Amino acid sequence: MEKLSSKTLKGNWGTLLLPIDRNDKIDFSLLQEEIDVLIKAKVDGIYSNGTAGEFHNINDIEFNKINRLLAESCHKATVPFQIGISHMSPYISKERLINSISLQPSAFQVILPDWVVPNEDEQIIFLKKLSEIAHPVPLVLYNPPHSKLVLDPYDYHRLANAVPGLIGIKVASGDKTWFLKMKEVSSQLSVFVPGHFLASAYKAGIAKGSYSNVACLSPSGAQHWYNLMQYDMDEALDIEHSIHIFFDECIQPYIKAGYSNPALDKLLATIGGSTIGTRLRWPYQWIPESEAAILRIKAQKILPSFFFNQ
Repeated sequence: MEKLSSKTLKGNWGTLLLPIDRNDKIDFSLLQEEIDVLIKAKVDGIYSNGTAGEFHNINDIEFNKINRLLAESCHKATVPFQIGISHMSPYISKERLINSISLQPSAFQVILPDWVVPNEDEQIIFLKKLSEIAHPVPLVLYNPPHSKLVLDPYDYHRLANAVPGLIGIKVASGDKTWFLKMKEVSSQLSVFVPGHFLASAYKAGIAKGSYSNVACLSPSGAQHWYNLMQYDMDEALDIEHSIHIFFDECIQPYIKAGYSNPALDKLLATIGGSTIGTRLRWPYQWIPESEAAILRIKAQKILPSFFFNQ
């Protein structure tokens, strides 16, 4: 698989969500179906073991099996893919990396250690070691807003200068000042933002793509939307406005109720017609699948372009 760079890392990337059965086991046949759906949707890439992939709640055997399935399918279809090696423990992240090198992904995605927060020197020590092990496969740093340490634009400059193997970052969006500072970062790293902010961040010259929650709802719809940004930004921004309306009306109540991001992403996928279900692995609470049927009707009215192929 061709290795990504800060120039070539872009687009609409779909995430793997874990199909969890009633016995709290991963249904690998449904996982294969999910991979096949993402490939058929012609997303720009697929990644494993993000937050919505419940990387924090799987064992080594499951980790290896998930990524073998992904690698075999993506190599066969020549679809770029990233393996998430993230874990709260730096040692386990390193072990996950070592165990995944033979799968030859396009990049590895990782979080900073998240139990004992690393200082500035320790962040570089951590990422440099992973970069050395992974070489020539590059790294992408995932720094979501719920991390214990949320980095700022200065930090991304610092890490990019210290770790040549770091090519991209996944971050939250911010205010106007943040946008101005992040524009400088985008000259060094490929910046990915949450899916529902992609059009505005793309227009601002900051984002090159998204590890997309919107692709959970509809991988083909999200891909169509990203493609639209290349030639009709006004229409793409109109769709982003509709996405925000949908999120405010249909998803925000569950955020206020305290459901986790994995629960929300599985709800989005089920609204979009996925068969993986909404169940999360113990001890986390999920949103009943029955609620997705009601929300699907609203989603089809608010975002018809995301359901054009159904």
